[in-house]
Amino acid sequence: MNGLENFAVYGVKRGGGHGNGPFAPKESTKHWHKFGEKSSSTQGKMQNLLCLLASSRETGMPTSATAYTTALDKSTLPPFRAEYALDDTQLVRKLLAEVSLSDAQERRIDEQASGYIHAMRNAPTGLGGVEDFMREFGLTTREGLAMMVLAEALLRVPDATTADKLIEDKLAAARFDEPSQPKSDTWLVSASSWALGITSRLLHPGDTPTSILSSLVKRMGMPAVRTATRKAMRLLGHQFVLGETIGKALDRAKAQEAKGYRYSYDMLGEGARTMEDAERYFQSYANAIEEIGKSAGTRELPDRPGISVKLSALHPRYQAMNGERVRGEVVPKLLKLVAAARKHELNFTVDAEEADRLEISLDVIAAVLADPVTEGWDGFGLAVQAYQKRSIHVIDWLVAAARKHDRRLMVRLVKGAYWDTEIKHAQEMGTEDYPVFTRKAATDLSYLACAQRMLAARDVLYPQFATHNALTVAQIAELAGDKKGYEFQRLHGMGESLFKAVSETDKYPCRIYAPVGGHKDLLAYLVRRLLENGANSSFVTIVGDSSVPVAHLLKRPDEILKNGDHSRNNSIPLPLDLYGESRKNSKGLELGCAKDRTELVTAIENIEFPAVEAKPLIPGAKAFGVTEDVVSPVDGKIVAGKVTLASVQNVEDAMTAGRVGFKSWSRWPVEDRAAALEKMADLMEADFDRLMAILCVEGGKTLTDGIAEIREAVDFCRYYAAEAKSLFGAGRLLPGPTGEEDRYRFRGRGVFVCISPWNFPLAIFLGQVSAALVAGNAVIAKPAKQTPLIAHEAVRMMHKAGVPEDALLYVPGDGEIGAALTSHPKVAGVAFTGSTETAWAINRTLAAKNGPIVPLIAETGGLNAMLVDATALPEQVCDDVVNSAFQSAGQRCSALRLLFLQDDIADAQLKMLEGAAKELSLGDPKKPSTDIGPVIDTEARDGILAHVEKMRSSQKVRYVGETPQGEYANGTWVAPHIIELDRPEALEREIFGPILHVVRYKAQELDKVLDAIEETGYGLTLGVHSRIDALVEKVVDRLAVGNVYVNRNTIGAVVGTQPFGGSGLSGTGPKAGGPNYLVRFALEQVVSINTAAAGGNASLVAASDE
Repeated sequence: MNGLENFAVYGVKRGGGHGNGPFAPKESTKHWHKFGEKSSSTQGKMQNLLCLLASSRETGMPTSATAYTTALDKSTLPPFRAEYALDDTQLVRKLLAEVSLSDAQERRIDEQASGYIHAMRNAPTGLGGVEDFMREFGLTTREGLAMMVLAEALLRVPDATTADKLIEDKLAAARFDEPSQPKSDTWLVSASSWALGITSRLLHPGDTPTSILSSLVKRMGMPAVRTATRKAMRLLGHQFVLGETIGKALDRAKAQEAKGYRYSYDMLGEGARTMEDAERYFQSYANAIEEIGKSAGTRELPDRPGISVKLSALHPRYQAMNGERVRGEVVPKLLKLVAAARKHELNFTVDAEEADRLEISLDVIAAVLADPVTEGWDGFGLAVQAYQKRSIHVIDWLVAAARKHDRRLMVRLVKGAYWDTEIKHAQEMGTEDYPVFTRKAATDLSYLACAQRMLAARDVLYPQFATHNALTVAQIAELAGDKKGYEFQRLHGMGESLFKAVSETDKYPCRIYAPVGGHKDLLAYLVRRLLENGANSSFVTIVGDSSVPVAHLLKRPDEILKNGDHSRNNSIPLPLDLYGESRKNSKGLELGCAKDRTELVTAIENIEFPAVEAKPLIPGAKAFGVTEDVVSPVDGKIVAGKVTLASVQNVEDAMTAGRVGFKSWSRWPVEDRAAALEKMADLMEADFDRLMAILCVEGGKTLTDGIAEIREAVDFCRYYAAEAKSLFGAGRLLPGPTGEEDRYRFRGRGVFVCISPWNFPLAIFLGQVSAALVAGNAVIAKPAKQTPLIAHEAVRMMHKAGVPEDALLYVPGDGEIGAALTSHPKVAGVAFTGSTETAWAINRTLAAKNGPIVPLIAETGGLNAMLVDATALPEQVCDDVVNSAFQSAGQRCSALRLLFLQDDIADAQLKMLEGAAKELSLGDPKKPSTDIGPVIDTEARDGILAHVEKMRSSQKVRYVGETPQGEYANGTWVAPHIIELDRPEALEREIFGPILHVVRYKAQELDKVLDAIEETGYGLTLGVHSRIDALVEKVVDRLAVGNVYVNRNTIGAVVGTQPFGGSGLSGTGPKAGGPNYLVRFALEQVVSINTAAAGGNASLVAASDE
């Protein structure tokens, strides 16, 4: 069965009167099970197993998840493996057919929803604090953006200097005393505007820091400004957070509980980055359960409080690729918390997270459902996100699981809070489609389809509908037919006026989802809520605007989606169409999807090694050099293949053949040369698995790195093909006098030598080669000696794509061959990526020849730095630093070498970094769980470790990771290291491995930090983590660095999006993957033709006389 066939699994008929709706519970299932009782209903226990989606190539669950769990019966309850990203149009049409109500039902919905909207608009205190706030300062205004950044960053800043700079930066461009909307008299808006207005009246757009500070000193002084702004932030935080501790939250909840509300408490915090984080979050949950349980009173489920738990908070490596470890370590923790909640008869909800964690989350939930701890207890449940295209299948799977295990689950249906993240992630990964809907109306439709399923299964589910939308409430009420067996939910601080009518007037059961924690822990949660509810199209944003007709707010999804024809947001292209008509985006894989992951791993395992026998590819040449084994760095034993090296004589052979090939190839129309590159891109995607296998074994690439490398190679081919078609060909007509045609064009130079490195043996190799070829040159390609096999396969594929064998020649060898190539008198240019020292040698060789001065395009290394100030989010910094410094075993030109941490945050940030590094896995690159592979060879390993030993004598080695033992002990491994330096100058050169050097700096010493970075002489990549725009601008303006990355990692430059290359000791330019790269491979030519040479200017004579 495919992912779309099981939409009518319940067989529910449409229609029915109010109070007796289609999903009203049967008499035998109206009452909530008491604690310890089993469901009396076994009807249909197996009928929904067919909805368990067929795509389960990876079973995912071990024979026994833990010592505490009962194994799942895989034959009847396979793990959840729905299709990851269905087509919007097809899915929306199926949902529209399913969600269909009668005219009478629609009229009742209109009447009920209209009543709620009028009640909200007529509320004497406004909609409720946050809704009024967002309407006053929308995210599309400068005030709203400034508010979001301040709320996200200010309260965590420990030092006054940085806090003052952040306030100046954000409030100078905003006028909170003059908002774009009419003034609100609600307390939150009034108080926040008053506090922020004090500051913004002192800071004027265009003021310099000096004039700002001078003005502040004269008027109030910065301490008063700082205090006012912090008060405004705390007011906002107080509105979103029920209490800083669970005790305070429980006390504050009593007022609403007296009105009939229930509560679900959410302990604030980001996902764990370290095991210490995970243990702290676990204890926080455990303590909260005890405190909630003690104050819960004598009510019975479901009318009891509960707690929400985030699984990523319980484990620092909570990702699908670490499935075996996650199931073994998270399930026992979760079971302990579940048992504690059961002891107090609380409800326990597992929060929803990102789409690529859905499968692993449901694997964990399946293990808990199968465990005796949930037997006869109705308090366990989870949240389901309606914006995920798999949401209806999740509901089907939960119903089937509940029937199989005789459980009754609480299911909170939400619309979703990570939408922008999901869109960006899919675009970056190059997936075929998005895992979430791109239109809000489609999400609303999905919400109703899920609701129908949930309400139809009230014998095994207790639906919890989280919404602030009056129309959604009315639709759910109509579908349910009564008020039994389900509840509505709202966020603390939101939906107050709506729920006053829903709960207090209409007496529907309602629960408040309430965050608990310190204001500094509010950050990520607050931003998600603001983004989720602050969009211009959001009901929350527009319901308070009386100029918006009520009818507009009652518009149904089907009116917007037009039978599925308008199911997509046209402003959001599919991931593969990201670059429009110019070129296709490279296709990637979502390793969070078990199907994609398992198929890739299986295909790689099926490739037998030795896999390649490489030899020089030179037409007419016969006598080559010696043949050698290419041994994998993973274990020092596996022979990846054999390579026959070129001899010095082969260099002459290649040059002779290449000069012949150039004469023909350079005359090919640029469209035909570009077509060969485009064909090459298609061939690589078709042979993806084989290329992955070679990269893993020969180069030690992990799955993540291998996928990214193949995609980069594909992108290079397509990008340069597109660029060439616009640059080459007929050329550009230049302005000039009448009777003359002046045309500017490019043409190939001759035979280019391309020398590539081992760290990107496919992507950089093909980037150089494809650019030189499409520009009309013949190419002699020499790969690094360590990785000749993947390069050999790439050249063979290029020939298959249509490039003549004498236009692209493959010459494997060592440094002697490289020297012979670059010193040849007929070479027309050299493209080189590698060490600065080798680039110098090539430059001297080219300069020493008496002949044409040919171009050298060199991309070398860098002492790449990252600067982190106190406004940065620690968890984001941790992720980006770990990726930048340790991914690919630090063997990237762009890898982070030198981290500057503001002293005020350095201790805590270093502790987090060390804990995160400890969780990284080194081992077999073909395993999904492996984070880091080996360094390329023993020479590289020994050099890196020698540097570490040198550092021990004078600097502080803070962290040293562990290398693999057993079958991989003979591999060339270097574990992650973190070394704290007393001064930046202690790092004298680039160390090409997983070694992170850290230097502390004081906020007042920013200029000294920039001086130190500048003094290195390198200029390849630079990272800045700060929420202060003025600081970022200062850094960018000051340093001549090729690629600057702000509030993100410093690796993974994308072709055409982040052209890559540096200056100074880091290279010559132009940037690879950029608009000027091809020009350096070409000669410029101007052809000037006297079109009047025959005796007259026909075009001038024919010109109009008007």
